[in-house]
Amino acid sequence: MSEFLHRLPEFLGNHFVLALAFIGVLVALLVIQMQQFMRGYTALTPAGLTQLINRENAYVIDVSAQAEFESGHVPGAHHLLPSQVDPEGKELSKSRETPVALTCRNGQASATAAQKLKKAGYAKVFWLEGGISAWREAQMPLAKGRQ
Repeated sequence: MSEFLHRLPEFLGNHFVLALAFIGVLVALLVIQMQQFMRGYTALTPAGLTQLINRENAYVIDVSAQAEFESGHVPGAHHLLPSQVDPEGKELSKSRETPVALTCRNGQASATAAQKLKKAGYAKVFWLEGGISAWREAQMPLAKGRQ
């Protein structure tokens, strides 16, 4: 270990650009991890969402457009447009203490809705990372039509 520390300044001097690139990548990874830790809601895989539904009876909300919802959604999901996601609304008020999982086509609209619910004080907020696209890739069943 002493030999390593003794030769470290020489290595850094000879490979300055490489050392800067390593530090940049390390800082970027730390920033991403801190953002995920601070956001307050949890990303789920399709298998994780299935476990959450089966074990904790999660309330699943799909915030996709109506036509996209009807073409395929997680079985048992309720449809709300992103503008209808009201933390104080009648539809969501009963799920303040139960797990709420949000989905959409690609995961972006549902992440925004998850952030909104978490800020409103919902205890357990989850988000399907990758959305219905990831659900399809995992070959999970889709329900079609209205809820």
